[in-house]
Amino acid sequence: MNIVGLDALVFGAKDVAACNRYFTDYGLVPAGVDERGGRFEAADGTSVVIRREDDPALPSPLETGAQLRETVYGVADADALEAIRRELAKDRPVRETPEGALCAVDDAGFALRFQVSVRHAFQGSSERVNSPGLSPSRPVNEIGCTPGRRILPATLSHVVYFVPDFAQAEAFYVRRLGFRCTDRFTNVGPFLRPAGTLEHHTLFLIQTPAFMKGVEHFTFHLAGPTEVLDAGTRLADKGYQSFWGPGRHLFGSNWFWYFNSPLGCHVEYDADMDLHDDAWSAREAPASADTSQLFLFQNRAKWFPMGPPGK
Repeated sequence: MNIVGLDALVFGAKDVAACNRYFTDYGLVPAGVDERGGRFEAADGTSVVIRREDDPALPSPLETGAQLRETVYGVADADALEAIRRELAKDRPVRETPEGALCAVDDAGFALRFQVSVRHAFQGSSERVNSPGLSPSRPVNEIGCTPGRRILPATLSHVVYFVPDFAQAEAFYVRRLGFRCTDRFTNVGPFLRPAGTLEHHTLFLIQTPAFMKGVEHFTFHLAGPTEVLDAGTRLADKGYQSFWGPGRHLFGSNWFWYFNSPLGCHVEYDADMDLHDDAWSAREAPASADTSQLFLFQNRAKWFPMGPPGK
C-alpha cells in the first residue's frame, strides 16, 4: 500500500473561534476560514481542518467524545487507492466520496479517509550549521539567527492515538495497510510508518483505558531545532501553555515542543526526524523519561545577567 503520509486531520471542535486563533498563532495558513472553521495549511498543502462539532458532514464522533473526527491519508496514485479499496472491502464498508476518496473505519473505531495526496513541492529552507573540522555549511557573512522571521510549518508529520488494545490496532495497520513498526515501547505501543515514506513514524499507538480513546497529539515538521525553539517561544509568549519541551526524543530523534490546545489534545512542533528503510530493525524499550527523551529544557522568560544599576 503506497500510503505517503497524513494529508489532514479533521476535527469537530467544541470552540471553533478558539481553534481558529490557535492554529493561526501556531503558524499555519488559514484557507476558507470563518466562524464555522476551515483549513489551516502547511507549506506542502497538508492541513488541520476545523469544523463545528455539530456539522452533519462530519463522521460520527468516537464514543469518548474526542474531537478528532477523521484521519486523512494521502496515497501515491489511483492504483494505490484501488489496492486499499480491495483490501478493506473484504470485511468492512468502504464508501467512495464524489471526489474519489475512500472512507472506512479502522479496527479501533477511528474514521479514515484515503485520497491521492494533496502534498505538493514547495521551496523549503534548511538550518545550516557550521561545524568545526568541516567546510562551512552556512556561507561567510550569512547570519544564522534572524529574530522575527516568518516560520511556516512544512508538513503534517504524525498523529498519536490513545487506543484500548494497541495489538489489535497495530495488526490492522500492519497487515491491512502495509505499515511497518520502526520502534516500540514495551506493553505501551508501536511507532508505525507507511510504505510510502521513510520517516520514523506517521502513527504512534499508546495503550490506554477505553474511556481515553482519542488523540494524544499531532505535529507539523519545522525546518530544524532553531525553528522549534523560536516558534515555541512565540506561542508561549502569546499565552499558550507549554506541556512538554523543548527537548529531543530518542526514538525518532526529533526535536519537540508540545502545547495544550483547545482540541482537547496536545499539538507539537517537531524537526529533524530519523529516516528508515525496510532494512531497519525495530528497537524496543520500556516507556520512561529516560527512554522518551535525550534531554529536556525548561522554558523561562528572557533573562540577562546584569540587573539594574545599584542592584
